[in-house]
Amino acid sequence: MSDPTTGPERPDGRGVTARLKQLIAIGIALTSERDLSRLLERIVAEARHFTNAETGTLFLRDGAALRFAVAQHDARLDRATEREPRRPAATEFLEVTPLSLAGYVALNGQLVNLPHAYRVTPAGRYAPGGCPDALLPAQPGSVLVVPLQEPRGDVIGVLQLLNARDEAGQIVPFAAELEGLVQALASQAAVAIRSARLEELSFKDPLTGVYNRRYFALRIEEEARRHARFGEPLSLVLLDLDRFKSINDELGHRAGDDTLREAAQLIVASSRSFSVVTRYGGDEFAVLLVNTPKAGAVKYAQRIKDVVERHRFVHGPLTASVGIAALPEDVTQGDDLVPAADRALYAAKRSGRNLIEIA
Repeated sequence: MSDPTTGPERPDGRGVTARLKQLIAIGIALTSERDLSRLLERIVAEARHFTNAETGTLFLRDGAALRFAVAQHDARLDRATEREPRRPAATEFLEVTPLSLAGYVALNGQLVNLPHAYRVTPAGRYAPGGCPDALLPAQPGSVLVVPLQEPRGDVIGVLQLLNARDEAGQIVPFAAELEGLVQALASQAAVAIRSARLEELSFKDPLTGVYNRRYFALRIEEEARRHARFGEPLSLVLLDLDRFKSINDELGHRAGDDTLREAAQLIVASSRSFSVVTRYGGDEFAVLLVNTPKAGAVKYAQRIKDVVERHRFVHGPLTASVGIAALPEDVTQGDDLVPAADRALYAAKRSGRNLIEIA
C-alpha cells in the first residue's frame, strides 16, 4: 500500500525508469520547438501528462510580477479528447509576493508540493493563487509548484500543477519521487524558453512578428540541403502588396505599418505551421513551403491572393501579386529559387497586378 502522505508509488502504472525515458523525450521535443507560444503550451501539456495533473498554469516573470502565459484545465487527460486550452490575456498579472504559492516559488526558487492546497499552515496564508477562478478545479486538492530556473539561477517563471489523479481518476497528492523529475523538466523548459526568446529577437521582424530575411536565408539553405539529400520538394512563394506605396504616401507610415501587420497576420493564419512566413523587404513577403511540390504551391498562392483581396483592411482594400518557383520543377539549385520566383513576381506586376505567375 502506498504512503498517503506522498501518494501512490506509481500513480499511472509507470516506474521512475520509464518516467526518466519520458523526460528525455520531452526535453528533446522542447528544445526543438522554435515558436515561443507553442513551446509554452507544450510545456504545460507535457507537465500535466507527466504528472497526471488536472490543471496546469505557467507564469513568466515580468519584473516584480508574474504574467499569465498559459492555463489549461481538464479532468480528462486523454490527448485525443483534451479540450482547447484557455489562453489568459497578456494583461493578467500576479504580484510576486510570498502570499501566493507561485509568488513564493518565484522569490525563493524552491519547489512546493502540498497534498491539500487549502490546508496550509501557518494560517493558510498561501493559496494556489495565480490561477483565475474560472480555471480552478471544482475540488482543489493537491498542488505542485515548480520554478522555471535557468542554469545560472535566475527564475524566469513558475509552473503550477493542481490535482494529481490516480488510475481511478481520484485526486491524490503528487508523488514525492516525481519532484526531482519535474524539477528537471522545468529546468529543460527554462533553457528552451530562453532559446526561443533569443531566437525571436534574432529571427523575427519587429514590426510584423513574422520571420526576417536572416532566418529565411538560413532556412532556405537548410531545406535545399534536405532536398539534395532526400529529394523532398521545396517551393517558394513571393508576394507583393499592390499599390502599397499609396497608403504610405496618402495616409502616412503609421497606416502603412498597420497594413503590413494585418497582411502578415492574414498570411500566417492561412499557412501551415511549418511554412516559413517571412517579411522579405518593404511590402514583400516570402513564404517557404517545405516538402511542397509546385502544384501545392500554386493552390497555396491562389488561396493567399484571394484572402488578401477579400479582406477588409483598416486603411482600404488591397490586392497582391504573386510569383512562384519550385525545386526541382523550375530550378535545380536552392540558390536559384529566389531569383526565379522574383522574375515571376515581376512578370505578375508588369502584367497588371493581382496575378499569379509561375517561373
